[in-house]
Amino acid sequence: MNAVHTGRFDAALRWLIAAVLIGGIMGILDGTMVAVAADTLAGRFGASLGAVGWVSTAYLLALVTAIPVTSWAVGRAGGRRLWLGGLALFLAGSLACALAWDIGSLIVFRVVQGLGAGIIDPLVLVLLARAAGPARAGRVMGLMGLILSLGPVAGPIVGGIVLDTLGWRWMFLINLPVGLVALVLARRALPDDSPAGDAPRVRLDVAGLALLAPAFAAGVVGLSRATGHAAWQALVPLAAGAVLISGYAVRALRVRRTAPIIDVRMFRSAPFTASVTVMLLTGLGTFAAIFMLPLYYQQALGHSALAAGLLVTPVGLGGAAAMPLAGRLSDRVGSRTLAQGGAVLALAGMLGFTRTTAGSGEVWTYLGALAVGIGLGCVGAPTMGALYRTLPPDLVPQGSSALYMLNQLGASIGIAVVALIMQGADGPMDGFRGVAWFGAGSVALLLAGTVPLPGRPRPAPAEVPVAARR
Repeated sequence: MNAVHTGRFDAALRWLIAAVLIGGIMGILDGTMVAVAADTLAGRFGASLGAVGWVSTAYLLALVTAIPVTSWAVGRAGGRRLWLGGLALFLAGSLACALAWDIGSLIVFRVVQGLGAGIIDPLVLVLLARAAGPARAGRVMGLMGLILSLGPVAGPIVGGIVLDTLGWRWMFLINLPVGLVALVLARRALPDDSPAGDAPRVRLDVAGLALLAPAFAAGVVGLSRATGHAAWQALVPLAAGAVLISGYAVRALRVRRTAPIIDVRMFRSAPFTASVTVMLLTGLGTFAAIFMLPLYYQQALGHSALAAGLLVTPVGLGGAAAMPLAGRLSDRVGSRTLAQGGAVLALAGMLGFTRTTAGSGEVWTYLGALAVGIGLGCVGAPTMGALYRTLPPDLVPQGSSALYMLNQLGASIGIAVVALIMQGADGPMDGFRGVAWFGAGSVALLLAGTVPLPGRPRPAPAEVPVAARR
């Protein structure tokens, strides 16, 4: 009887894992596959690279904005309802993106798609953790970690195949059959977890969200207008962003009736501040490389979108190979040493890019991309582990949310700056080297930020026998 029951549970868990991973992979792929389409979209719509960069930046900013709302809404609506709603919103945004008629409409529809992804992405871990339970959490989370790590690998390849064979609209239409399968599986596999009517109601920090979301957007807008515009067009949004963030910090310290989206008191911990800063710079460096390399391969070397996508894969492959190993090693040697070693390797890769010429060949950029991927992978996993070691258990959920939000914010900043540099450069090679120097500077800051991370864990004190105490 128990064996039969266990077998049924395993089958149900397999269906649930399939439903969640099929739904979750869409958001992961869409965050990276559009990178190989920048050159195509610029030509199709007659738009600048700065404008095309917002196709990815707007998606990531919307995703960041939706994350805290999702964390709050899980307790109000339940994971199943929220998951189905997020999938429906993502599919509606995908269809709208495929029907876009100019670059402005595409950016607006990417915001809708990003909001759907901002609901789906955080729920992946929540739903899997609930279903797996403590006994199976390691195996299920390991599978999820592999899927997350392979996103930067598969995204550019899928995007390149679709662009070369079907056209840019199919980068979004391809989500429709996959999403419908995910919806059908989710309705069958996800258990109803609607909260009871007498469950305590936690208020959403609406005022905090109203301050943070436009602050992030204003900062990215300001950076995107740093060149080619009047100075005030960059300074005004940057100043507005700084004012809004300052206002949020003051309010978060004083609010009592609602839990703030990000508790700024966590930043009193130097290791936590280091963790989120390093992860912001990791997101910036990763997406800067993913966005700039396809442009280099297409504009400077004349490769197709598929070839460019394949040549970008070392960034993701290096990260996928390094993260599991670095995560396990950090339990023994600490986060600081591994993160610093990874930062040095990533810095070497970025500096290698600065010496690249049109005649260097793909081998050197391939090796540089692999160094960046492995290096940032060795930074990411130990840094995330440091957060769990340094925060009190009751602050870990909010700390995790802040870590993920700032990592994605760093990605959106990276894409905006890359587009800005490439647009203002005198040719593809000049732009590529300019982005490489920007990436090297970011990784150098990252290296400096690793200093407060925790070092080698101290061994637990030996238990004194009772007889010896007497």
